[in-house]
Amino acid sequence: MTTPAFTPRIETSPNARSSAERAGILADPGFGNHFTDHMFLTEWTPEQDWHDPRVVPYGPLSLDPATAVLHYAQEIFEGLKAYAHADGSVWLFRPEANAARMQRSAARLALPQLPIEWFT
Repeated sequence: MTTPAFTPRIETSPNARSSAERAGILADPGFGNHFTDHMFLTEWTPEQDWHDPRVVPYGPLSLDPATAVLHYAQEIFEGLKAYAHADGSVWLFRPEANAARMQRSAARLALPQLPIEWFT
């Protein structure tokens, strides 16, 4: 199956932090103390592979009670780091390494692999 171009839909959070709040967090980020205003979601089906990529406001996840991860612990997580650069652009820290780890984890659990292009 061919991978479609990665063009996520982006929905901006109405509760996004102000520039001053972000500056305060970036001055003293800590680890695991602050979370982004947004999160990435995508869908997978055997017919369509990975599809409907989107960035949405941070919020609770809705899971069906029959979700496999709740019964058999089938899940993988990869935390991609992004940093604001002095010129206002956003730099990713080693996205290729994150993609490779995510693909290895998916292969180990016999889960569908996300396209590497989605990480870069």
